[in-house]
Amino acid sequence: MDPKSGFCHQTRAYSSLRSPVPLPPVDHPLSISEFCHRSSTAGATTFVVNATTGESLSFSQFFSQVPSLAYSLQQRYPLLCQNDVAFILSPPSIRIPVVYFALLSLGIVVSPANPLSSNSEISHQIQLSKPVVAFATSETSHKIPSLKYGTILLDSPEFISFLTQSDINDEAIKTAEVNQSDTAAILYSSGTTGRVKGVMLSHRNLIAKMAVTQFFNTNKGESNEDPPRSVTFFTVPLFHVFGFFMLLAAAMSASSVVMLERFDFEQMLRAVEKYKVTCMPVSPPLVLAFVKSELTKKYDLSSLQVQGLGCGGAPLGEDIAQRFKEKFPNVRMVQGYGLTETVGGATNFREWEEAEAGGYGSVGRLVPNMEAKIVDPQTADPLPPGQTGELWLRGPIVMKGYVGDEKATAETLDSQGWLKTGDICYFDSQGFLYIVDRLKELIKYKAYQVPPAELEHLLVSHPQIADAAVIPYPDEEAGQIPMAYVVRITGSSITEAQVMDFIAKQACCAVQEDSASCFYKFDTEISARENLEEGTD
Repeated sequence: MDPKSGFCHQTRAYSSLRSPVPLPPVDHPLSISEFCHRSSTAGATTFVVNATTGESLSFSQFFSQVPSLAYSLQQRYPLLCQNDVAFILSPPSIRIPVVYFALLSLGIVVSPANPLSSNSEISHQIQLSKPVVAFATSETSHKIPSLKYGTILLDSPEFISFLTQSDINDEAIKTAEVNQSDTAAILYSSGTTGRVKGVMLSHRNLIAKMAVTQFFNTNKGESNEDPPRSVTFFTVPLFHVFGFFMLLAAAMSASSVVMLERFDFEQMLRAVEKYKVTCMPVSPPLVLAFVKSELTKKYDLSSLQVQGLGCGGAPLGEDIAQRFKEKFPNVRMVQGYGLTETVGGATNFREWEEAEAGGYGSVGRLVPNMEAKIVDPQTADPLPPGQTGELWLRGPIVMKGYVGDEKATAETLDSQGWLKTGDICYFDSQGFLYIVDRLKELIKYKAYQVPPAELEHLLVSHPQIADAAVIPYPDEEAGQIPMAYVVRITGSSITEAQVMDFIAKQACCAVQEDSASCFYKFDTEISARENLEEGTD
């Protein structure tokens, strides 16, 4: 194996350059709930706070309520069995962590969904996961059909009583012997392609993820200082894979979590100031909001200098990243890469690695215990550093499969355990990963492959454009041409012609002789297809 890139010329695969993280023996019964509880500490420290209502949950309350709820569920539903599925449909709430951990401790599969989903979407998810019981609120319960054990309302007096059972001890709870191979959670995602799928994550997947997280939290690397205690603002909901695993990590490391019932940019800024938030996950649109919004000047955001922002979800444009750095020079921001199918992050940065990256835009190196391939989409040949192809991943955080969809599972996971991500990427000579675009989203213009993300980056670099999306549009001569949907910032009167002129000038400055930049010489026939929509920031 090349010690610099991690590439093995014999296997044509990349291995993580980080030291392997030891995991519990795979045949040792262990739930993710038990694994996280082993490492965490109790006390009056705040675990979760709802910044919308001011409600909070301390660690001592959390460690009291989890066994109380587990015991109450066993008493109320004696036929509720290990490996049964519980569907959860609720807005962000301090009660959700208690529900997750109580169910996981009993070996019951947690399956949270977006409370804003339509009835038909929820019906599809329930058909996939086949839950026997649901947890919802008075506002969301009407979306859930009749289930074997009904729906428990999180805002009901009955549920509150479940949390406050007195004199509960470990002997009173019928403990489940949870195998690490058992399914712990079913999270909903579009998968690497197509309609929403139920991603089955095992206890082993989650334990492997938390073991690596624990390693990063305790391994000081080149620093001799103890890592600061985290206060994380959740920009992602708890039903999302990033919210899910970050909640597990917070419980494991005794860190605090701040959330809003409904995301609002200014409320987020207010919460950062009030609770002295040290870090948060962000997406490129949120970074763009930080860059362009004047609201950031109204609030003290200095606490973010402690740990900074982790950006994921899509490639971040160089221009936006540079403008963020100019506006917030003391706030660290790094990119990472992950999927629901890999329990979130499969690559990341250690702080001392940032200066080592060979160029801008990397999403870091493979996390410990992971392998990767870059595969030519046409020939299926594995490729060496510097060459672009589809990213395949393998390791203990890769999902079990898609529930109720063997065809999709077979298309995504091969017989050797490689997960085909559908993302076009490359590794450089130092083992840093770069995301180019989605395999299925590449625009085929006169046989050239045009990544829409590159055009989107150019568009949002304009100060009067709040957001943009580029899609392929059928064309008789070219096959496909890019069509852009552009959202103007509030008060802007920028016209289609001005947008097209801006892109043309940017293209002329950036032209290089490769398949993507050849498109940037695009003529009037392409520009004329752009649509402009009124929007707000």
